[in-house]
Amino acid sequence: MPELPEVETLCRQLQTRIAGKKILSTKVCDQKLDGIGNVRGLRVLGVCRRGKTVEMRLEGGQCIIIHLRMSGRLFWRTGRCRESHTRWRITLEGGGIDLVDPRRFATVRVISDPPEALTNDLMGSFDFRKFLQSQAGRRVPVKTLLMDPKAIAGIGNIYACEILHASGISPLRPAAALDETEWKKIFRQARRILRRAIAGRGTSISDWRDLNGCPGENQKALKVYGREGEACVRCGGIIVRIRQSGRSTYCCPRCQKE
Repeated sequence: MPELPEVETLCRQLQTRIAGKKILSTKVCDQKLDGIGNVRGLRVLGVCRRGKTVEMRLEGGQCIIIHLRMSGRLFWRTGRCRESHTRWRITLEGGGIDLVDPRRFATVRVISDPPEALTNDLMGSFDFRKFLQSQAGRRVPVKTLLMDPKAIAGIGNIYACEILHASGISPLRPAAALDETEWKKIFRQARRILRRAIAGRGTSISDWRDLNGCPGENQKALKVYGREGEACVRCGGIIVRIRQSGRSTYCCPRCQKE
């Protein structure tokens, strides 16, 4: 699933490519997406990210909200040729965008009023005190909390593993057992890791591609995710893979203490 860095990459590329352009037409290619509002003739004012969603702000106050879910991708095209598994197309001045989604989980909505900015986005507005008061006392494992979009927007499995490894904190520790200093360390490492991933246009473990169809480069910088059985780059211990809430968690038991 595309996480914050991947969606931020798309939004930055889209902002450069389509801001100020008029929408010439849209086409639904999958009946599962029927009911998307008509935005033909409207101009794109800007593109931004909200958590893991892409928001295209349009004139007149309307907004296209795209959630890529598990396998959704957005591709820029200049001709009529259509990629396999294309579910929705939008044509603008100078080119168009295809939503390609083999698993058909991605969603597209048109709403009348843009939603308010999030206050739990580490790369935007983030209220640390509010987080400590409302979330840090929960007894769920810290990794589970990092991936909860109601607590922190945009962090998924890959980056949660990387953040906790960089922080030297076990993914199994209850969130409530962490003190303020440890939370500050987690968020400091999170911002560093997310910025690095954005600079690398995301992490291509399987099928992630950017707007131009190119894979990201951040997978080269991963320290723990997908490295089961390898030596930890921090302490030389052996990285293990465990199951948490149906997902694979990668960590180093030697330097990520419970």
